Amino acid sequence: MPQDVSRKTIECPHCAHHLHITIDTTQGDQNYYESCPACCNDIHMNMHIDDYNQKIQLMVDADDELVY
Repeated sequence: MPQDVSRKTIECPHCAHHLHITIDTTQGDQNYYESCPACCNDIHMNMHIDDYNQKIQLMVDADDELVY
């Protein structure tokens, strides 16, 4: 299993501001939102823990895509 706490740098999908976030893997896969301190928009984060390959996959998006 990957280490329990990891620090990552991501880019806000709204304003391109760089954020330093802490990822806690003790709760398993997670789907959550954080606010950008620069533009105050919500950033959607979807984290998947790949135990087999010992990797943390973090998908970041604006969560404003329209599906038809």
